[in-house]
Amino acid sequence: MTAIAFRPPAPVPREKPLGLFGRIATLRRNPIEIWTRAHYERQVLVGRTAFGHRAVVSDPIGVRRVFLDNFANYRKDDLQLRILRPGLGNGLLTADGEDWRTQRRSLAPLFTPRQVAAFAEAMAEATRAGVERLRQRDDHQFDMSEEMARLTLEILEHTLFSSGLGRDASEFQKAVTRYFETVARVDLFDLMDLPKFLPRLRRRKGRATLEWFRRAVDDIVGARRKLIAQGGSAPRDLLTLLLEAQDPETGQGMPEEDLRANIVTFIGAGHETTANALTWTFYLLSQAPDWRARVEAETDEKLHTGPMDTLAERMPVTKAVLEEALRLYPPAGILTRTAIRADEIGGKSIRAGTLVTVSPFLLHRHRTLWEAPDDFDPNRFLGDRRDRIDRFAYIPFGAGPRVCIGMGFALQEAMIVLAHLTRVFRFDLVAGHVVRPIQRITLRPQGGMPMTMHTR
Repeated sequence: MTAIAFRPPAPVPREKPLGLFGRIATLRRNPIEIWTRAHYERQVLVGRTAFGHRAVVSDPIGVRRVFLDNFANYRKDDLQLRILRPGLGNGLLTADGEDWRTQRRSLAPLFTPRQVAAFAEAMAEATRAGVERLRQRDDHQFDMSEEMARLTLEILEHTLFSSGLGRDASEFQKAVTRYFETVARVDLFDLMDLPKFLPRLRRRKGRATLEWFRRAVDDIVGARRKLIAQGGSAPRDLLTLLLEAQDPETGQGMPEEDLRANIVTFIGAGHETTANALTWTFYLLSQAPDWRARVEAETDEKLHTGPMDTLAERMPVTKAVLEEALRLYPPAGILTRTAIRADEIGGKSIRAGTLVTVSPFLLHRHRTLWEAPDDFDPNRFLGDRRDRIDRFAYIPFGAGPRVCIGMGFALQEAMIVLAHLTRVFRFDLVAGHVVRPIQRITLRPQGGMPMTMHTR
């Protein structure tokens, strides 16, 4: 008998577009709720709204054009930068143009496949410590999203910032949560493109959080520079490499402001995306006992049969489950660009100045691109079916030159954590809890993910 497919929670597509005030309210509350049925059925929609010309692109060829073939014509849009830059500064995630290219060249050597593979055992060591911490808990019910955020921060301390973050991981986790709930939320004044000098209420509420991050980063950088100045042996981690980073074309080091912005980016956004991916994966497994049994069997057999950096190669079922979780709940639900010059996508004219939206959340559930798109079905990432997925129909980490520089790091980390925790524990959603995805820059479960833990 065929098992009944599990359909994870997602907003129900709207029948009609929202009016101006409904659109504003939805963008502020939860942007992924804005899509209509037409967005899930048509690959390119172009029109004019109260905010100007807009295009929503879910055509893989069009996605490729925006992010790769005509990449230079599509810059980061102003609304996105107004939301992100107060917290993340002008780091790799928010820089544009030549400034972005310079930073990307400087940081690329830090995330080569060889460099990422070298982090694998340290990731596993931190994860094993996390397993032991979980074993010692008196309370076997906890918020999985908080626990994964703590664990991914501890992995950062073993890899990218191996002298530590100078503060308890839980402090960083709480600060990141405050950031996403205040500074990182869409503000009405930003939507209306009002002058910057007009105060944004949520940003003012988040000012203390931003100052906390600045002090934390200053302490991290200061401690490492003091060690180097005293002739100490600095660990060859991301922090040291950032301090030494040079543009391979000019030989110039990274400006101080960009250095600090990238540290905040890697600590904040870097750990948050992986933590969310793991939280969603454990939730999906708790609702699909057949797939959880397959992952457990594969983990029992394969976890300790080779080096940690080759887990994805010898554990295809576990990898497929992770990839399906990233399809259903991609780290960034919406990506936006502004067209610098006129263009054409999918036979539709794109005017200069048009805001072009590519939503991975929408793209990954599009009716024309996926079979049973709303179902949890890791089989689509196994065997020949995986080969049939268009590269630009599945973009959990973006695509083209601006694809997430830490993608390989995040996927390796997620595989290691998923395998080690599944080998020892089984997690179940707390009865009665209603799961709802909400976008706060990253796609996270609203109100957390309360789960119970049982030792296998």
